[in-house]
Amino acid sequence: MDNFDTIIESVQGTIKIVTYNKPMRKNAIDFDMYKRVTRILNDGAKDRNVTMMVLTGAGEYFSSGNDLVALRTAHTPSFLTVLHDFIEAFITFPKLLVAVVNGPAVGIAVTTLPLCDLVFAVENAFFYTPFGKLGITAEGCSTFTFPRIIGYGKALEMLLFNQKMNAKEALDYGFVNCVYKPEEVQTKVWNKLVEISNVSNDLLTTTKRLLRSSIQDKLLKVNDEEIRLLNEAWSSRELNPKDTDTIKSKF
Repeated sequence: MDNFDTIIESVQGTIKIVTYNKPMRKNAIDFDMYKRVTRILNDGAKDRNVTMMVLTGAGEYFSSGNDLVALRTAHTPSFLTVLHDFIEAFITFPKLLVAVVNGPAVGIAVTTLPLCDLVFAVENAFFYTPFGKLGITAEGCSTFTFPRIIGYGKALEMLLFNQKMNAKEALDYGFVNCVYKPEEVQTKVWNKLVEISNVSNDLLTTTKRLLRSSIQDKLLKVNDEEIRLLNEAWSSRELNPKDTDTIKSKF
C-alpha cells in the first residue's frame, strides 16, 4: 500500500475501506480522486468478496470537498462528467455503503452522505455546504435528500445560507446514525461494522434494494438536473481563487 496515494484501499475481511488521503489539503478531492473512487465503487458492486464499502479520511478531516485549487485548471464539462459519475456510483452501489466521518466534512463530502446507508461521525465533526458563498448550485442530490432528512428550512439554511451543522445537530436531525468520541472510532465503530458484515450479504442487498427502489430513479434524475444547473452556474461565474481560499481558511 502506497502511503502517498491520495486514495488508499484496504480490506478487513469482506469490508473494503476507502480512505481519502490528502491530509495536507484537508483531503480535498481532485479530478483523479473522483475517478478512482468511482471505479472502486463500481468494481466493488460486482466483487463477490466485498459485502460492505466504507469511506473515511486520513488525519483530522473527512474531506474538505472539491480541491478547487486543482480544479481551476480542469476543463469544466469534463470535470462535471466525472462528478456526475462519482455521484451516480453512490446512488447505484447495491451493497452496504458506510461513511465514517472522522472530522469536518465540506461540500460534496457532505452532500453525498445521505446516499450512504449508515453515517458515523466523531464529536468534533461539522458539516458545511458553502454553495451560496461560491455562487453555485448544490450537487450530490442534496436538493432532494436534505429536505427529506432534515426538513426544508434546515436544508435551505445549509444549501443556500452557508450554515454549518455540528455533529450533535446532525444526530438530532437524523443526518448521521451515531456520534462517537474521536478515541472511540477505531474500536466501537469498527466492531459494529464487523458485526454488520456477518449478516447475510443477500439479506443486506435485498433489503437495501427494497428500501431504495422507490427513490433510485428519482435520485438519478436529480443528479442529472443538478449537474446541468451546476454547469450553467459555473459557465456564468468563474470561481474566484480568493473566494475559495477564504472559504477554506474558515475551517
